[in-house]
Amino acid sequence: MLAIAGGPQRLRPHVKTHKLPWLVQRQLALGIERFKCATIAEAEMCAGAGAPDVLIGYPLVGPNIGRLLVLQKTFPGTRFSSVADDVAALCALSAAAVLRRKRIEVLLDLDVGQHRTGVIPGPEAVEVYRTLVGFPGLIPGGLHAYDGHLQRTDPVACAEAFAPVFALRDELVRLRFPVPRIVAGGTPTFPLHAARQDVECSPGTAALWDASSATAMPDMDFQPAAVLLTRIVSRPGEDCLCLDLGHKAVASEMPHPRVLFPMLPEAEAVTHSEEHLVVRTPRASQFAVGDFLLGVPWHVCPTLALYAEALVISQGRVTGTWPIDARARKLTI
Repeated sequence: MLAIAGGPQRLRPHVKTHKLPWLVQRQLALGIERFKCATIAEAEMCAGAGAPDVLIGYPLVGPNIGRLLVLQKTFPGTRFSSVADDVAALCALSAAAVLRRKRIEVLLDLDVGQHRTGVIPGPEAVEVYRTLVGFPGLIPGGLHAYDGHLQRTDPVACAEAFAPVFALRDELVRLRFPVPRIVAGGTPTFPLHAARQDVECSPGTAALWDASSATAMPDMDFQPAAVLLTRIVSRPGEDCLCLDLGHKAVASEMPHPRVLFPMLPEAEAVTHSEEHLVVRTPRASQFAVGDFLLGVPWHVCPTLALYAEALVISQGRVTGTWPIDARARKLTI
């Protein structure tokens, strides 16, 4: 298992992978107290499971600002924070906080190369953070930098991406602005950030693992904990099998392979539609309609969101079910 400099206090795992309160409670029992999520529902799930510190690593705009304030009122024992990269968004957060006589902790979201959200570290980022520090009702929470474009644990690329982040931190400190933390990275760069002393690490996929991560990062010795049960519903050719594992059953936003079959590792996808996955294998004749296969999803996070519950398997037997609560966009708030 990967050693973490500073122990579990440096971990802020992302719950989007599993969306399960039981796993949050398990992580709490292991000494992890900080969590990251992407939606209000995930934040509510974490708080309901007893998490004392939850970062919503997604810009909150529109009605989600009010929902965050309701979260604060509903779960006073949980410290909530969010991210922003825009002065107008900070203005809206500030106005809502002042109106409700609350305070919202906000981290400046940085773009370190993915070009999705965030401001590029540099003079503009300094000015946005200056605005954050000056707005009433807001608490400057530090910096948030997600490097999802770095798909492999490349030390050089990671160092180049984060050098401007640490330079920005140093400049903000020089200006005497509070920078309580830097939340950095996801799963691919987890080993690199774990070796640092001055960042919080937020891997998510490691909780359940998937075929993509195992293929790209064989040095990270995690085991798949979530598999899909699929059955053969037809044999459309001598070398083909049709499975009930369509778009509705496995994440389909990536090119094939979207699932790997340990019992049939040579299988190649032929077609994929809403309810069907046709695969080609020279061993098709060895299987009958109704036979089952186990599949490891290529991308586990959106795959879990397709299911209302997960079956718990222990020693080959179903021992319970786990409702996947935070797959919903709204729980109660």
